[in-house]
Amino acid sequence: MGTIDISYFHLLIGLLLLIIPIYYLWKYKTGLLNATLIGTARMIVQLFLVGAYLRYLFLWDKPWINFLWVIVMVFVASETALTRTGLKRSILLVPFSIGFLFSAVVIGLYFIGIVLQLDNVFNAQYFVPIFGILMGNMLSSNVIALNTFYSGLKREEQMYRYLLGNGATRQEAQAPFIKQAIVKAFSPLIANIAVMGLVALPGTMIGQILGGSSPNIAIKYQMMIMVITFTASMLSLMITIRLAARKSFDSYGKLLPVHTMKNKIK
Repeated sequence: MGTIDISYFHLLIGLLLLIIPIYYLWKYKTGLLNATLIGTARMIVQLFLVGAYLRYLFLWDKPWINFLWVIVMVFVASETALTRTGLKRSILLVPFSIGFLFSAVVIGLYFIGIVLQLDNVFNAQYFVPIFGILMGNMLSSNVIALNTFYSGLKREEQMYRYLLGNGATRQEAQAPFIKQAIVKAFSPLIANIAVMGLVALPGTMIGQILGGSSPNIAIKYQMMIMVITFTASMLSLMITIRLAARKSFDSYGKLLPVHTMKNKIK
């Protein structure tokens, strides 16, 4: 049995379910109503656009076009991360971009080429979705971790300078703050991994089953998706922090102003 298509009329009926959360957001004056409406509208438009260009990517299936799309995703992810963290582009743009690109390419191609053993690792049917999943997860974890890292350094700068003053290297003095960042960013993911299959069925697995795949195949793919997203997120974070740290401190180890003026004012 193949995937059951959803007509545009019935899709509209399905979207009416949003009336329930929108009502409570309005009733309790959460201040999230406008953001929800705008976000939902953007999601609808963006997903229809994604569907349109993915159709052409799959049709063309050219390695250089697929890789060019990865570059675009890296740029968009880096800009999004900078916006969410409020960090200066001069400090984080290059670290974010290198961390995202290197991690996605290494982990993504490892999965496609070695685990799936595809002859063409740039096959659009696998290349584009896998890299999209990796990029989305790396973005989320990096935003949380970098916010935690820099806010911790700013809040506990005396402890950081104390460690430096007592002979610790910069890497050793930064280690407690990197630890905090890792714990903050990855604790929810680790908790999610621990209950996967018991408390909840993940989206990738459900999507494959609805698409006609056997549960056994869907389970294998879901296992690997969790492994590669976890690994890529950790690798990209370590690369980003290491590269960013080189531009975030002066020659004496003092933390430089890393946030934009707009973020400071807030």
